[in-house]
Amino acid sequence: MDTAPLRDATETYRDAVEADVPALVELVESAYRGDASRAGWTTEADILDGQRTDPDGVRAVISTPGSRLVAVERDGGLVACCQLERRGDAAYFGMFAVRPGLQGGGLGRRVLAEAERLAREEWGAREMHMTVISLRDELIAWYERRGYRRTGRTTPFPYGDERFGVPRRDDLEFELLVKELG
Repeated sequence: MDTAPLRDATETYRDAVEADVPALVELVESAYRGDASRAGWTTEADILDGQRTDPDGVRAVISTPGSRLVAVERDGGLVACCQLERRGDAAYFGMFAVRPGLQGGGLGRRVLAEAERLAREEWGAREMHMTVISLRDELIAWYERRGYRRTGRTTPFPYGDERFGVPRRDDLEFELLVKELG
C-alpha cells in the first residue's frame, strides 16, 4: 500500500515558464546523464551518453498548446518536473525527473500522483500513457507498482538523433505503459 501523501506541504506545483528553462534542463540532465545521475536510481548513464534534453525541447513542451511542464519546488529550489500532453482521451507523461539526492523518498510517487490527478480532473483523461526504454526493468517495475501495465507495443529508439542521447547499445527501444485513470 502506498502511504505517501498526494502532496507534501513543503512542495509547490506550478506550470513551468520560459525563465525556468535553464534550471529544468539542468534538473533533467542531472537525473539521467553523467556521473552525477548515479546518485539516484533513474540514471541512464550506462546505456546512453550525451544529452537527455535541451533548451529547445523544454521550450517546446512549455509552449505547445495541450502540453504543460509541471515544475515542483521545495524551499525555493526546483526538485522535480514532469511533462503532460493531452492526446484525446489520454494524457502522455514524460520528461519526468527528480533531483538524484531526493530519489527514493516518495517525491516521485507524489509527482506522478499529482500528474495523474491533473490529467484526470483538468483534461478528463481516462488513461495515462508513457514510454520507457524497455530494458529498464527496475524503472518499469516501479511504474507497475503504481498501476501501469506493459502493453508490449514498442517504438524504435531514435538512433542517429543526438537530441535524445548517444546510445551505448544497439538494442534500445521504447515500450508503451498505460494506466487507466478511472
